[in-house]
Amino acid sequence: QLQLVESGGGLVQPGGSLRLSCAASGFTLDYYAIGWFRQAPGKEREGVSCISSSGGSIKYADSVKGRFTISRDVARKMVYLQMNNLKPEDTAVYYCGAAPTMSAYVCHLLSRSSFGSWGQGTQVIVSS
Repeated sequence: QLQLVESGGGLVQPGGSLRLSCAASGFTLDYYAIGWFRQAPGKEREGVSCISSSGGSIKYADSVKGRFTISRDVARKMVYLQMNNLKPEDTAVYYCGAAPTMSAYVCHLLSRSSFGSWGQGTQVIVSS
């Protein structure tokens, strides 16, 4: 059974950093793209970043480029999102989702509808 579990959220001041973790079980990352999405109160879930099944294709939303870095450890079945220079507008619940494809195009699109097996999310609050 595919399962994703997010962790690492918390309260941080503007300009601070957090590293989110997404633990996968029941499948291997070699055959799935993993996307990070976030949902702020009253807003739709939006794509933040994605790493393809090969690890060779990475996508970032314009709003986080240069500040966030996605990475993965295939052996440990972990995907990470390093978030630096956090801003209040980054406040949201962050989710990771899996897309069962070896195509890198799913990351290019970064569409919520392509991903599933969502975890419970981890809350990030950026506030002074």
